[in-house]
Amino acid sequence: MRRASVRVRAALGATLVVALALVAAGFFVVSTLRGGLADSARLNAENTARGTAAQAGDATRGRLADLDGLDSDDPVQIVDAYGKVLGASDPLKGRGPVAGFARVDKPDDDNGADGDAEEEADEVDSDSETETLTFPVDDDGEVTYDKDDIVGTQEFSVAAVQGRTRDGTPVTVYAGASLGAQQEAVSTVTRSMLFGLPALLLVVGGVTWLVTRRALRPVEGIRREMSAITASTDLSRRVPEPDARDEVARLARTTNQTLAALEASVERQRRFVADASHELRSPIASLRTQLEVAAAHPELLDLDGAVEDTVRLQALAADLLLLARLDAGERPAEGRVSLAALVREHVGQRLGDPHPVRTGPLDEGEVRGSPGQLERVLANLLDNAQRHAAGEVSVSVGREDGTLALAVCDDGAGVPEAERERIFERFVRLDDARSRDEGGAGLGLAIARDVAERHGGTLRVDAAPRGGARFVLRLPVAGG
Repeated sequence: MRRASVRVRAALGATLVVALALVAAGFFVVSTLRGGLADSARLNAENTARGTAAQAGDATRGRLADLDGLDSDDPVQIVDAYGKVLGASDPLKGRGPVAGFARVDKPDDDNGADGDAEEEADEVDSDSETETLTFPVDDDGEVTYDKDDIVGTQEFSVAAVQGRTRDGTPVTVYAGASLGAQQEAVSTVTRSMLFGLPALLLVVGGVTWLVTRRALRPVEGIRREMSAITASTDLSRRVPEPDARDEVARLARTTNQTLAALEASVERQRRFVADASHELRSPIASLRTQLEVAAAHPELLDLDGAVEDTVRLQALAADLLLLARLDAGERPAEGRVSLAALVREHVGQRLGDPHPVRTGPLDEGEVRGSPGQLERVLANLLDNAQRHAAGEVSVSVGREDGTLALAVCDDGAGVPEAERERIFERFVRLDDARSRDEGGAGLGLAIARDVAERHGGTLRVDAAPRGGARFVLRLPVAGG
């Protein structure tokens, strides 16, 4: 199944979240509204009941039917301890106790008085009881018991308050307040939400889709440009960068940085292949020439020259293979190497160097890495120093701020400050007049720096104390 676009998913997600939020808010609003209106109706019923009970306390039993509090259009009844109706408002006049409206209690003594009522009716009870009852109503919403006028029913919040008449008769006043306003308000709000919710969700979904479309428009531009770059293999092209400082702009900048790094890598690889082909062509051509001459004139065979070209070709192939492994991200073997011991062993094996190698202070310490690769760095630095020295080469190892520094110095002409980074590039030789046989292929220092960096160290060149060049390899000391 095909996945929907980001715009569609964002619009649907936002619509769903808003829908859930609105439904939850709707339930809360309706619940709060219903509760508030019910409390208001209950308070109105209690006030009516308390007011009527207060008036009953100033009247006698026979005068209860004429109380002003019974002029209300809401249902009000005054009953005695036996449940006999002593007074009622117009909606309930002529009616007996409404079912569930008046509770009849049997008398507890021989005088017919309700013991509980006499104990609790000395004054208006401050703790009234409330409940909800349903009454038949006419088309005006007024309570009626005329079957011809009944068009429906309506709930009323009913409050009961106990009191005593002036002549000592215990009575209970029941008063009801209509919940019609509550029901009508809740219905109106509910209908408004039911009609308004779909329209609001359509607006939210549409706005979200438009906003997301506008926000993702630069992403589509980036995608099209990347597709064009892939099709054309032109790594010099760049994706458009939006003027905004948002995530899409950062994505575009990162993409362009990646393209720039990829372009530089491809260009470096192209130059490497071209330079390698050029460097390999010379010893191969020389070796072929010597072999062809030897085939025609065996007495003219330069065996020493052929061996020298073969050795040079073998060394160049080894250098190219090592660079290829380094470029592929080969990590050095894990081991602990003593640079002082490595220097003593390697210098002792170098025989036939044109200039003597003097060893300076060799501080003890170990670094982590590959013994073979670190020895290759030392050999390349010493070979480079031998080619440029006037009379002497020196090597030393010292501790510097948590690192071991291996320094190789010569007493030659040195390296111009402007060229001190360029000499670490591949196939770079500063002395163009020097022959290839004397100057090498220009890979030794490039290999040395790559190996140093993959061991977590650095390789720099500066001026030697007595003139010439001083190459310093710094590697972190191995922890315990």
